[in-house]
Amino acid sequence: MNTLRLSCAGRPVGRYSYLPGDHEGRPYLHPVTTLAGIPVTEERPADHRHHLGASIAVPDVAGYNFWGGRTFVRDQGPTVLDNHGVQLHLGWKLRDPDGFVEELGWVADGTELLREHRTVAVVPLTGRAWALDFSFSLTNRGRAALSIGSPATNGRPGAGYGGFFWRAPKEDRAPEVFSATDDGEEAVHGRRADWLALAGDGWTLVFAGATGDTRRDPWFVRTAEYPGVGSSLAAEDRLPVEPGETVVRRVVTVVADGRLGRDEAAALVRKVVTA
Repeated sequence: MNTLRLSCAGRPVGRYSYLPGDHEGRPYLHPVTTLAGIPVTEERPADHRHHLGASIAVPDVAGYNFWGGRTFVRDQGPTVLDNHGVQLHLGWKLRDPDGFVEELGWVADGTELLREHRTVAVVPLTGRAWALDFSFSLTNRGRAALSIGSPATNGRPGAGYGGFFWRAPKEDRAPEVFSATDDGEEAVHGRRADWLALAGDGWTLVFAGATGDTRRDPWFVRTAEYPGVGSSLAAEDRLPVEPGETVVRRVVTVVADGRLGRDEAAALVRKVVTA
């Protein structure tokens, strides 16, 4: 496994890992930490072995699973299938301690379905907060149209996950979740919001859509079962990608020590998204 370490103002805040060659899996960030060193990601937890820190994970690309684990089949439920794809690291366009630009190929059955251009940057904010600016573009490299789906589009209501996904650590008490106007998993899950905050023991994560298309994607939120937040590419309907077409999304995540209130979370989001 190859790794790249990220830092903010000289402090280590993240490690990015990828498997070389044709190994299964996807590149991911873990551990990600606050400036004080508190881990805010989890890797391969017992409840979901395919959760890998912060990553781009999609359960259905033209019928192939780029999420891991079982595949949800309509009228059948979660099923073990031999349909897993891999996100291959093709090379770096830029690689520095405060970020990188990477090219990846989304490959299944020997065919590259999508080519991804990924940009990740570390943004200093305050003495107790920094931001991870994560953007990705997915281009259909084939001659035929394809589409991106989710368990929700395949018949499982409320399970519209797939896209940017962050698995947070499971603690003794479930984290709090809130947006600018709502509180709690039930109120924010499946809804659109400019930003969404997840607050645990000594840390807060604030996720913000940084483009119009990203802000139109609903949030996938779990706190009771496990702590995780994602921005859903196909929450209700499949997302078609024509040949040569590119899907672009950008999520900025504020990583803070302590418990942020609404006003402070909103102010940090405005600062980093404007920047």
